[in-house]
Amino acid sequence: MIRVLIATSNPGKLRDFAGAASPLGIAIESLPNFASIPTPAEDGLTFEANARKKAEYYSKHAPEEIVLADDSGLEVDALGGAPGVHSARYAADQPHLVGNNTDDQANNARLIRELRKIPREKRTGRFVCVIAAARDGQTLSVHRGQAEGMLLDSPRGSNGFGYDPLFFFPPIQKTFAQLTPEEKAKHSHRGAAFRHFLDWYLTKN
Repeated sequence: MIRVLIATSNPGKLRDFAGAASPLGIAIESLPNFASIPTPAEDGLTFEANARKKAEYYSKHAPEEIVLADDSGLEVDALGGAPGVHSARYAADQPHLVGNNTDDQANNARLIRELRKIPREKRTGRFVCVIAAARDGQTLSVHRGQAEGMLLDSPRGSNGFGYDPLFFFPPIQKTFAQLTPEEKAKHSHRGAAFRHFLDWYLTKN
């Protein structure tokens, strides 16, 4: 079985990647000793900048291995693209100045407050994921995926993480938090980006 290392300890992300990889006989593993490696600052202005920075940084801790890192988030049209690259720390008063992620529940609560002044038909947005693959500190490839949807004013579903309970995906009439890992891999931004990576990877190996 092929092994792919992911620079994350987030169990939700690992489930998402595994859901897309397992049908192809590819094993997803967290980067060894990931928790003990100092975290780089995610100060890029775009998802791609942050993904590249993390992949290059963490790949130095696993010589000769391909290491994946992703940066992802939610863009709400009526909020000018916010929370965007600050999605994981949106609950902070000044998200761009905060190094640590804020709680999912707090982030969702802030988003719900922001949505109250926006008519339901204008609550359009998308999840975006950019995955960078790197080896020995050098980016090898970059892959982007996105999913278009609507934002709800109350959560639905108990699966997933982050903004999944508020992200309603019209083609299947469910939120991402109502999906199994396999269903989410099929429809999500992370699943799309990871499939692009797998297409690239399988043609190179």
